[in-house]
Amino acid sequence: MKVFVAGATGAIGRQLVPRLVEAGHEVHGMTHHASNSQLVRDLGAAPVVADALDADQVAEAVGRVQPDVIVHQLTSIGPMDLRHFDRAFATTNRLRTEGTDHLLSAAQAVGVKRFVAQSFFAAYERVGGTVKTEEDSFGPHPAREMRETVAAIRHVENSVLNAAWTKGIVLRYGGFYGPGTSLGPDGEQTEAVRQRKFPVVGDGGGVWSFIHIADAAEATVAAVERGSRGIYNIVDDEPAAVAEWLPELARTLGAKKPMHVPRFVGRALTGEIGAVMMTELRGASNAKARRELGWEPGHPSWRQGFAELSAEQVRA
Repeated sequence: MKVFVAGATGAIGRQLVPRLVEAGHEVHGMTHHASNSQLVRDLGAAPVVADALDADQVAEAVGRVQPDVIVHQLTSIGPMDLRHFDRAFATTNRLRTEGTDHLLSAAQAVGVKRFVAQSFFAAYERVGGTVKTEEDSFGPHPAREMRETVAAIRHVENSVLNAAWTKGIVLRYGGFYGPGTSLGPDGEQTEAVRQRKFPVVGDGGGVWSFIHIADAAEATVAAVERGSRGIYNIVDDEPAAVAEWLPELARTLGAKKPMHVPRFVGRALTGEIGAVMMTELRGASNAKARRELGWEPGHPSWRQGFAELSAEQVRA
């Protein structure tokens, strides 16, 4: 198939494009900057330079390629500050709203058969069971600092799933870790753990689901080839509470145990979102993706993946 990857040079795009090429697909990688064209070629794809926030440029690019499938992986995340989460995601939120609309409009014009888009697990409603399936709803009251971000994620999902003219597929990825991510060998979050600046807040009962960036790419290839209309959680097999995974991450990195702070202190330091993510977050089940996509994560548990981060740190 001819596959158009929007966001080809991002963390997941760099993992996804070579896998699509290896699977025999003709891949065209869209990038905002002409300077990234050689990188796209090195990944094995034909470069397409276009501004995702310019409807005419997107329409021209998609019209020229005439793809069978579009994969929407557009993000542009600034330096992370939990107290100003929406500010860090401001451009990404535009890419998830305006950018999604531009891609869908261009896709409809050329008759794209399948449209695969990135979403995120962390917006699930924070009541009931600690592990959610695709049938569970997003919460109606996201943390104040991420209301715009959750609204943008909702826009992606609703727009893609309601596009009756194509097979719309939404991938709710877990928290990325691995090369090129903020939880990579030299990533922002990893450094915070090493420097003991990533505390356990309250009881650390928030449940996170992780996915290694390479496993996320493999699942995306499966969705391109075999996905049905709908939502898939793309996460590993072991959702875990912060109180469990954060000390283990510190241990594997050879760092001191993370500090524990009361919830009110965590909230003062990181805003409502930090307290919510540390104490209330719900994880996700990958049973549907395993069953329907024939996919399984190469890193079944974050434990294995975190150990790799430590090994890569030693080699560096």
